[in-house]
Amino acid sequence: MGRPCRPKRGGGGYSGTGLRRLLGVEFMDIERVGAGLEPPAALVQLLAETERLVVLTGAGISVESGVPTFRGPEGLWRSFRPEELATPQAFQRNPRLVWEWYDWRRAKIAQARPNPGHLALVRLEERVPDFLLLTQNVDGLHRLAGSRRLLEIHGSLWEVRCLSCGAVREDRRVPIPMLPHCGGCGGLLRPHVVWFGEALNPEILRRAEEALIRAQTVLVVGTSAVVQPAASFALWAREAGAAIVEINPDPTPLTRYCRFALAGAAGEVLPRLLSRLEEQPSR
Repeated sequence: MGRPCRPKRGGGGYSGTGLRRLLGVEFMDIERVGAGLEPPAALVQLLAETERLVVLTGAGISVESGVPTFRGPEGLWRSFRPEELATPQAFQRNPRLVWEWYDWRRAKIAQARPNPGHLALVRLEERVPDFLLLTQNVDGLHRLAGSRRLLEIHGSLWEVRCLSCGAVREDRRVPIPMLPHCGGCGGLLRPHVVWFGEALNPEILRRAEEALIRAQTVLVVGTSAVVQPAASFALWAREAGAAIVEINPDPTPLTRYCRFALAGAAGEVLPRLLSRLEEQPSR
């Protein structure tokens, strides 16, 4: 799919109205208009009437908790790019190097706490009968916030998998011993995450697809909408009749397909939206 045009910076760029017309969606810049801006009544009504909801989150929601972005400047470690380390081939060549990088990441993320965006999604889960949160993030912050109907589609930094017996278990040791081995069979452990070149867990993918196809609304939060297959999840739901709602600081390739696109940080927009929603009668 094509990338929506972005407004130019400075003079001569699109006005807010012009960008809304260009994208064919309602686009609200909460930071630009001011902290008092309320979500549109039509969006609040849509969510109040939604009984089958899927939420898809990306790295944007965790940045507000201080988690470095995977591909940003802070993702650089000892001059290595993540793409050079997060592969089966890299682990086979030098498992200690890969584990040292993951130990560094785990130490950074261990200091992070869920932000108001994470907590607002817990409140949303409590309101919706058929709810599923799909996250591309491996930081575990949704689970720490209290989300229960959750699929971590790329795995979790806080789980390890044995290369010999296949056992998966939680491991929150920071630092983790080098090199970590399975307590059951003694085999080498690897992070239980999806690396470049690896397929998603087919059971997770099946459950995600089932939820997306039956969803009435899909809420997409803090994702660039470029990493496949997650970038296509909302479009699967849209083809089945779901309304797409996006919360992101900037337009993405998905924006043109949304019914509502709210510009702003998830930690600011989601709590405001939930407050309005909680004013509606409970089902």
